Amino acid sequence: MVGAVLAGVTLLLRSSMPESAVFTEARDSGELPANPLRDVLRRQRRALIATFAISALGSVTYYVGVTYVPTYLTSVSGFTDSAALTISTIAAVAVIAITPLAGHLADRFGRRPCLIALGLFFVLAPLGLFAFMSAGTWLRAVLGALILAFGAGAVSAAAAAAIPEQFATAGRLSGLALGYTLATAAFGGLAPLVAQQAIDATGWRLFPGLLVMLVALAILPVLWRLPETARRPLATSPTQVIVPAPRKPPASLPNDAEVR
Repeated sequence: MVGAVLAGVTLLLRSSMPESAVFTEARDSGELPANPLRDVLRRQRRALIATFAISALGSVTYYVGVTYVPTYLTSVSGFTDSAALTISTIAAVAVIAITPLAGHLADRFGRRPCLIALGLFFVLAPLGLFAFMSAGTWLRAVLGALILAFGAGAVSAAAAAAIPEQFATAGRLSGLALGYTLATAAFGGLAPLVAQQAIDATGWRLFPGLLVMLVALAILPVLWRLPETARRPLATSPTQVIVPAPRKPPASLPNDAEVR
């Protein structure tokens, strides 16, 4: 119910918000395509792939490393629902606390190095952190949840700036929405379910950490090739595939009589 009210307020604010100067200029110059989504699929595929990869890392780290943790603690470590939700609340506050700091670092040092560093962290750390939390002590559970939450919040902060900057003005919202929602559905909505079912089927407590590690490992090559966009004008796209216009035949040269 609270979310429905917030959605209505957001819709009201968005409908009365003026467009950005970059968008207005592109619209007035006739650069905006009639079908933005088709334009993104045809000309900005690299940006779409980068958006999917960044969103996949953000989704799997948050939904497995933060949202799924209460279920993990109750089903594996023997915590009560109350204790697990208390730890989850502490982790949620950690996500809020790390967001402005991580955003500042992404502005100062760039999106690409921050995302690569976070990708490497989630390749190396998740197995150990889930093993740490599975010991069943309050202190270990809190520390493990906090570290995972700090990492997930940092990914989300850097991604919030990096993802829109992958696209040109034409199709930015369409490309962002498509890449983000597909990755969130695959690696956010399904990942906790897959993790819990794998634990129930195999009895191996560290499978959630393995899941996060594999996703981070798979997208590291994409992050490595990611263009730096921290100080690039939004009117340009670093990953846009430019489709050249057909070349016009050169004008005929004048003959000697015309020259004379």
